Formats: sequence, structure tokens, C-alpha cells
Amino acid sequence: MIAEKCLKTIEENEMQIVIPTINWQLLIVFLVGIILISILFLVKPFMRYIIKVITNDAVKKLLTDDYTQNIAETLPSLKRFSVINFVEMSLRAQSGKVLTRPLGSPKHFLGYDQLMFSPRQMTQLSLPESAQIDMSVTIGSNAERPLTLKIPLMIGAMAYGLALSEEAKLALARASKTLQTATNSGEGPFLPEEPGEAGKFVLQICRWSWGGRTNEQIASADMLEVQMGQGADMGVATIEASEIAGRARILGGLEPGEAAVALNAPPGVQKPEDWPDFMRKLRQRANGIPIALKIMATDRLEEELSVAVQLGFDAIVIDGTEGGSHATVPIKQDDFGIPSLLALIRAKRFLQGSTMSIIISGGYFTPGQCLKALALGADAIYLATVPLFALGHNQLEKVIPWEPPTTLVYYNSPTKTQLNINQAATSVENVLTSMILEMEEAMRALGKASIKELSADDLVALDSLSAEITGLRNALQEPMEKQKTMKIRKHPDQSKSKIPLTNTEIVRNKVEYHASNTALDKGLIEEHVQLIKELKEENKRIWNVIDTYIKLPYHKQVELPVQKKKHFIANYKNYK
Repeated sequence: MIAEKCLKTIEENEMQIVIPTINWQLLIVFLVGIILISILFLVKPFMRYIIKVITNDAVKKLLTDDYTQNIAETLPSLKRFSVINFVEMSLRAQSGKVLTRPLGSPKHFLGYDQLMFSPRQMTQLSLPESAQIDMSVTIGSNAERPLTLKIPLMIGAMAYGLALSEEAKLALARASKTLQTATNSGEGPFLPEEPGEAGKFVLQICRWSWGGRTNEQIASADMLEVQMGQGADMGVATIEASEIAGRARILGGLEPGEAAVALNAPPGVQKPEDWPDFMRKLRQRANGIPIALKIMATDRLEEELSVAVQLGFDAIVIDGTEGGSHATVPIKQDDFGIPSLLALIRAKRFLQGSTMSIIISGGYFTPGQCLKALALGADAIYLATVPLFALGHNQLEKVIPWEPPTTLVYYNSPTKTQLNINQAATSVENVLTSMILEMEEAMRALGKASIKELSADDLVALDSLSAEITGLRNALQEPMEKQKTMKIRKHPDQSKSKIPLTNTEIVRNKVEYHASNTALDKGLIEEHVQLIKELKEENKRIWNVIDTYIKLPYHKQVELPVQKKKHFIANYKNYK
């Protein structure tokens, strides 16, 4: 009994202790809820007040402080130079060393924007959706073993060790195999696994100590490419030992602590006179595959092409100044070379009648740019920036926002091993496949079943500069030129004795049409009006000559004055 009473007393005491504990917990929860609700109601006006105070203070200082004490003093300077210039000034000030910039020049050069495709619609119908388009190309047709590709887009040179990681290079190689195109080794050390993963493999004979390549390495290639320059770089350079470590150093044959130093020509060429012997030996080692020459596009292009033809190169790779690079000095990117379009036009004209293949590169990002280049005479196009950025598609969350996207694919990046090779390869396949499908759709619209049917005649220029450079028709001036050669016909409103020039009326109609077009430049209208006046004066002079002509005695065989005038006009037209 005593024990039961004790237990009952203990239970009652426990209940007395627990009940107050539960009440305190509920009270704490209630208080926290009240505080949170109060914060929710008060935080918005409080934050608005804080932001207003800060903003008002900043605006007041911006609009009242002297320029010398005002952050706005940078605004006039940034009107004189760009933010990129400002950043690069600071980087130079920080290190005192040569600055290297990735991915090429930010400048915009003359390109393909003013060239447009001009399909026929009534005289030639477009092809049906089911029509198969032949996009295949052959590089080095004179070689014993030409390079044949299913598509005209090739994966450009990006060097292992000097630029890209092993994972990135293998992903590009796998993509090329699926696409049945070629990938390029770049000028880095030879990566043994790359040729086996690739569809077609282009091996660069480059300007580094390892650049001569071994016979075994050459045997794995489908084309050789002698690299003398690229759009964003040429000449010598040095890569510090700390920047090329690990496996790339071993494959490059560098000693520990040894810097990689670029040469001014591939091993075996010390002076220009060495080229014939160099090519003879390389041709023997090539075993019948094509040998291409890669150069930076410059104003001395014809001189370089002449040497290339004499040496027997099978293809020429011309990299315009728009070309990118992993890391080269800004002055070479911004101030060396000529644009890709100019180089392509000049090369095609110089090599007219030659069997040397033209591969163009530098600044090609869209299907339209690529198709226009092919129409102007390029046999194939190297793409590098497009597949480079495609490599990290759907994987960028591994590095951003604290690192740029390219750190996922660069050799010296600590995050390079996070790249999923198969996923990266699929992304590259997709972007190039999408571009090819778009190009094929354009080909159907043009009524072309094969890329070999494409020509410059399918393009038109929108301005006189582009027309002059490319030799294409000018969309504005071409109709005017045709009108000058039209047959002169009798106008119903004129007397029988005078047959007016049709040009005058046509130009007048064009001016009236343009005058109603608010987008037309006023100067163009004035130019047309002046042309009308000149044509009228020319018309008067013609009739004065005609009147003199019909009075001449040695034309008595032409009996009627009107017949005489018509006869003269025909002769006058032929004379003009």
C-alpha cells in the first residue's frame, strides 16, 4: 500500500512538471510566430526605406560632387575606350607581364551580313522536303588517298595540353566519328587515344619541339596540316613550365622545369630554302594522304599561295583575323591579318583552275555564314568556338558562377575531370547536326540537291562595298545597270519625230517610289533626281545629233526621217 501511494505521488508530481514544460514550449512557439509575422509586415517598408536612403545618397553624390571626386569621371573615359580596354589595362598593371587573351579578338570585321541568298521562285521551284541533299566534300582530290567527309563542317584545331584537356579532346573526337567528319589534333603534344576515337583525324605538323611527329603518329592520320600560323597567332611564343604539367609534358618530351618554346617553322625548316626538301620528306612519310598548309590570312596571301602551289600542297587552310585562340597576346588578335571573307575571295580568284582545296576558318558561328562561304568557293569550314562552347552544354553548373564556362574543358583547370565525356560529345554532335540540317533546308529552298551545285550566283550583295569585294551583283545598282542597256522604244505620249529614252521615265518612277519610302536616305533621292536631269540633257544632245545626222547626204538610202532616226538610234546604242 505504501509503495502504491508513493508511485501515485510520483506520477502526480511528474504530471505537474510536464504540464508547465508544454506551456513554455507553446509560448515560445507563439512568440517566434509573432516575431516572424511582424518581420514579414515590417521588412518590406524597412528595406524600401534603407534602399531609398542609400540611393538618394548615391545620386546626390553623383550629381553634386566634383568630377575629380566623382565615380562618374570614368564615364567619359569609357566613351573613348571600351570596358575590355579598361579591364586589360588593369590586368597589365597588376602583372607587368605579357597579357594573353582567350577566344580571339572582340572586334567586328567585315563579314557576311551584307550578303544574301537570292533564290528563284517562278523560273525554278524549290526542292520537296523529302529531297536528299548531298553535303559530302573531298579534300585533296589529287592525293592518292583523298580525305572524304560526309559534311563540310570540320572540328578545328584545339591543342591538347596547350589549351584543352584530355577529356575535351576525346569528346570532340567521338563527336567527329558520329558526324562522319574530321577533328584536328591542334599544335599540342600527340594524344595517343585521339585518333582511335575520331572519325577522320587531321594531324598538325606544328612549330614546337614535338611538331615534327613520329612516323607512327603520322600513320594514324587521314590528313596532315603544316601549321605556320592561325587567325589569332603566329610567330614564336613561350609557355612556362608551370603551365604545361602532367601528362602533356611527358607526351611533349619536355624535361621537368623546361618551358615550351614555339619555333618560327616546323622542325626541319631553318630558312625558306629548306621548304622543298621538307615537303619531299614529308610527302614520303604521308603515305598518300593529303598535306595541307595552314596560315594566318594576311594581305600577302597571293604570295603565300604561290609558294604553297609550287611546293605541291593539296589543300590550304586560311584562318581569318576573326579566329580564336586559347591564349594569345591581344595585339596579334586585334591588329594582325585580314578578315576571313576577304581572304576567301582572294584565294578563290588566285587558285582559279587549281585543284587545291580551300578550307576557311575564323569567325564562323551560324549555318548562314558557313553556307555563304561554301557558295563563294570554300570546300570546307573549320569550326572551333562552336564545338568548344557546346562541350559544356548542360554541365556548366559544375563551374559557374564562380568560374567561366571554359574552365570545364581547359587543360590547366582543376575542374576538367568533372566533364562528362559522352554527354559533351553528344552536345557537339547535336550543335553541328542542327547546323547541317538548317543548311540543307536552305539548299532545298535554293533548288540545289548537292553542295557542289552551290555557287556565287546564288548570292547578292546589299551594298556597293560588299559587291565590289566579292564580285557579286549589287541588289540596288544592278537593275539600274540593266536599264541602261534596255532597247529604246517609242513612248505613246511623245511625238512621232522623237523617241524618248526609257531610262528617264524609269528613274523618275523609281524616285517617286523611293520618295514615298520613309526609310530611304534623302541623299539617295537627290542623287536620283540629279540622274534624271543628266539623262534629260543627254536626251537633248542625242536628238540634236540625230537632226544633224538625217540631213547628211551620204545617208540618202534611208528615205524617211523616222526611219533614219531609228537607224541612228540603233547605231548609237551599239556605239554606247
